[in-house]
Amino acid sequence: AMQDNAAPKAGAELANSVAAEPRLGTPPVFPEARRPELYAALDLGTNNCRLLVAIPTKPGQFRVIDAFSRIVRLGEGLTATGKLHDAAMDRAIEALKICADKLKHRLIATEACRSASNGAAFLERVKHEPGLEWEIVDRETEARLAVSGCGPLVGHQTDALVLFDIGGGSSEVALIDRSKRRSPRLAEQIVAWTSLPVGVVSLAERFGRKHVTEDVYTAMVDD
Repeated sequence: AMQDNAAPKAGAELANSVAAEPRLGTPPVFPEARRPELYAALDLGTNNCRLLVAIPTKPGQFRVIDAFSRIVRLGEGLTATGKLHDAAMDRAIEALKICADKLKHRLIATEACRSASNGAAFLERVKHEPGLEWEIVDRETEARLAVSGCGPLVGHQTDALVLFDIGGGSSEVALIDRSKRRSPRLAEQIVAWTSLPVGVVSLAERFGRKHVTEDVYTAMVDD
């Protein structure tokens, strides 16, 4: 999820472009006259809940001033039942309560809430308990946000690239062609993309969590 105007999808992408490592705790307090514009990225994934709060330092770069991360495994059991489990939702709610005071803008949810039969009911609960209102985005929007978040990592002379965004419940692949136009808006240069309902959590639950033999790997590929 993300706040409007923030570096999109998974605080992981924002973290890759920051100038300094974040410290947990209370963000610094700035005098009103010179308070910088703050940006935040909140990612509630199939496995983790991550929040980064940052200030821009120069175009495409940020300095993180606050951060939060907790493994919630929201998608635990989703592959087998098609539903979000009560314990998983409780873990996510507790993590989101910590984030709620920092985010009051647009928030998006991805694969776990998109594919679960009770995903919308979970987001309704989030709206009333932590007080955060979310929207479930489609796979194309998720892929475009993943590409946008990687813009600062792409060298100016790069003509083309393939982006792999492997999440807990889905994986996005996008082909970007920059040979005709060197725009910093990477998502505008996507020429092909796909989204697969396969991620590290769903694969682990289907094929085993710890030991991957050659036979298990072959079964994953065939699947």
